[in-house]
Amino acid sequence: MSVSPAVSPSVPSPSSPSASAASASVSSPAAGSSAPTQSELLDFARRTAADAELVASLPLDPEGRTWVRLEGPGGSEAWLIGWPPGTGTGWHDHAESVGAFVTAAGELKEYSLAARLPTDGWQTLELTEGVDRERQLPSGTGRSFGRHHVHEVLNESTEEHAVSVHAYYPPLPRIRRYSRTGRVLRLEHVERPEDWQ
Repeated sequence: MSVSPAVSPSVPSPSSPSASAASASVSSPAAGSSAPTQSELLDFARRTAADAELVASLPLDPEGRTWVRLEGPGGSEAWLIGWPPGTGTGWHDHAESVGAFVTAAGELKEYSLAARLPTDGWQTLELTEGVDRERQLPSGTGRSFGRHHVHEVLNESTEEHAVSVHAYYPPLPRIRRYSRTGRVLRLEHVERPEDWQ
């Protein structure tokens, strides 16, 4: 597994992993090979999260999230992310990418929507009752998800860092960020790879 250590501190944006960023080459799928499935991404994230030496090598910052880019399977984009106590992603999706993530240390909580949202052409949506889902993800547990999965991931601990492994295919073309007030979901902005790499 190819890993590139964090190279320089950066000022965290409110919506992206922060404190430290790294880049590493991500291999392209071999000619004739198929794209990794959600199950394969989840298996990769589980194996990587079980690598105690790798997880312990991630620099942790008390103020903001840190991350190291990993080489994912079949040309996927993968990250090892550190979460200080009380931090989270805010509501977002990963556009056309499928993905998976596994908690490697600590515990994360995921809030998600069990509804497929329109991909484009809207600014504000009113959600119906019954679409909210909530999931605790202690160390060693994770999940995979399909395209346009809208969620928010949090480290609700007041004392402990959490660490997780994430993998996406195809590599993230964009991330759409949302705000939420009650049942109203509002598209706030769209990030492109140059915003977080």
